[in-house]
Amino acid sequence: MKRLLSVALLALTATTTPSLALADRVDHRQSHQQERIRQGRQSGELSTREARRLRREQRRINRMEHRAKADGQLTPQERRKLERAQDRASRHVYKEKHDAQGR
Repeated sequence: MKRLLSVALLALTATTTPSLALADRVDHRQSHQQERIRQGRQSGELSTREARRLRREQRRINRMEHRAKADGQLTPQERRKLERAQDRASRHVYKEKHDAQGR
C-alpha cells in the first residue's frame, strides 16, 4: 500500500512540477520586466508616457496568464503564446529605454 501511494505521489509530482516550473518562469519574467520599467522610469530613460504604455502591455500579459491558468493547466500552446508576448514586451522595453530621446 505504501509503495502504491508513493508511486502515485511521484507520478502526480512529475506531472504537475513542469507546469509549476513554467508558471514560475512566466511569473519571474513578468516581475523582471516590471523592474526594468521601474528602473527605466527612475533613471529617466523612459518617459511617463512610455512607462505607462509598457505597464499596460505587462497587464495584458498578466491577464493572458491568468486566463491560461484558469483551468489549472498551462498547455504548451498557451506557454508559447505567453513567451512570445513576453519576448515582444521585452523588445519594446529595450527599444524605449535605448531610443534617442533626451532625458
